Amino acid sequence: MTQVSTEHISINPEIRFGKPCITGTRIAVIDIVNCYLNLEESIEDIAKDYNLSLASVHAAMTYYYDHREELEIRKAEGEAFAQEFAKNHPSLLQEKLRNLKGE
Repeated sequence: MTQVSTEHISINPEIRFGKPCITGTRIAVIDIVNCYLNLEESIEDIAKDYNLSLASVHAAMTYYYDHREELEIRKAEGEAFAQEFAKNHPSLLQEKLRNLKGE
């Protein structure tokens, strides 16, 4: 059984496809992780930018480290789905722009 700190992190299948999120928001744990690890933003800046408590941002990072493998698998699956979808469903806007440029 997975335990979640419902004070800061919640999982609802109707919000962000069941991704763990900051309670009371649609901000996914993986969004916080991306800001911190990939964009190298500080915990304080993330909290300020998203109007979150420091405790919520720390809880998101704690949740990530406790469930790292699961979250990385879900992230990779989401990216693969997006790439496959884009490949099979070309952007109408991009097509119109290409036609305007004469490509």
